Amino acid sequence: MISRDLARRLHDAGLAWSPSNGDRFWLPERDLDEADFLVSDMVIEVRDVAAGRVLAFNGTTEWALDGVEDHEAVWLPRLDQLLDVLGARFLSLTARSGGHVVRVQVGQAEEEHVDVGPADAAARAVLSLLQRDAPG
Repeated sequence: MISRDLARRLHDAGLAWSPSNGDRFWLPERDLDEADFLVSDMVIEVRDVAAGRVLAFNGTTEWALDGVEDHEAVWLPRLDQLLDVLGARFLSLTARSGGHVVRVQVGQAEEEHVDVGPADAAARAVLSLLQRDAPG
């Protein structure tokens, strides 16, 4: 799982998330900073309502939460999900001393993004692409 700092930065950069079973997320600024949540039809279910998409907490999972709007949640994407976001731009993932390197194609050039864990390296690559594609 990626670091919360990178997850927050991806969220703030506009990484699109369509919550589905097995996805993990956290809720910053709700005194739940240490808790990770798992989307599951049995526990936390995604509901589309008139006001938008809601992550509904079923049963007694978190008594203080009935539901939160999806934009309040910060997705903690897995490596495979990050590689899916990179799509055809993804070239390789390799281990090197002290970390992992994700290589991506950007136009005619290649970029390397390095971090200790493979998911964090992939998150850095996604973040770079999001920031590059951001308007203004």
